[in-house]
Amino acid sequence: MGAQWKHAGRIENSSKRGALFGKLVKEITVAAKVGDPSPENNARLRAAVESARKASVPRDTIERAIKKGAGLLDEQVQYELITYEGFTPHRVPVIVECLTENKNRTAADIRVLFRKGQLGAMGAVTWMFDRLGVVEATHANKTQDLETVAIEAGAQNFESLEAFEVQDGQIGGRFFCDPTDLDAVSKYLVKAGWVVTLSEMNYIAKNFTEISPEQKKEVTDFLTAIDDHDDVHRVYTAIQ
Repeated sequence: MGAQWKHAGRIENSSKRGALFGKLVKEITVAAKVGDPSPENNARLRAAVESARKASVPRDTIERAIKKGAGLLDEQVQYELITYEGFTPHRVPVIVECLTENKNRTAADIRVLFRKGQLGAMGAVTWMFDRLGVVEATHANKTQDLETVAIEAGAQNFESLEAFEVQDGQIGGRFFCDPTDLDAVSKYLVKAGWVVTLSEMNYIAKNFTEISPEQKKEVTDFLTAIDDHDDVHRVYTAIQ
């Protein structure tokens, strides 16, 4: 079914670790600002903290990000969510979500990054996607049946996580649900012993664009360049 676009090995690439830390810390800060600053009562924050721990973000950095988002520090949080839509090379629809403190700078940078594709107006491609809640989680018991877990959690659909996203000896699942059920699905999985590493609203492509292996490499390079930008928070596209 697919979720947000990722390129394998991103966390393991040490040359990009600093940029990844920045994105994870920003997500923690925003999650703490828009919801309860306690991870136990905020599914999005709990998942953000777990993702940061998985990527070896220092504990004091995580705690500082939570305090910053909760307004407990002198630093002010002024991140603004901006969404861009358009097409990659070979006409693959793409949605890019940015968290930025300077929307003019971000807009200029995104226009440059889209020179090999096509930047569209608001609504240009969102109709090609469904807006769903997505929860990604892992469990130490590999005998877990994902279909049964999805039904009991109240999810509409599920898929197995790719191998590079799951530690040896564990099972991983991606669960799709109605936006209003996102928190309930996350809480059920936690109570059932799952470690939730992502809990958020996603754009899920209704159909995938067929492209050749050569074209896919070009598209992947394009998406990687966008995803590497410091202000880019999420990238959604219609390739598998």
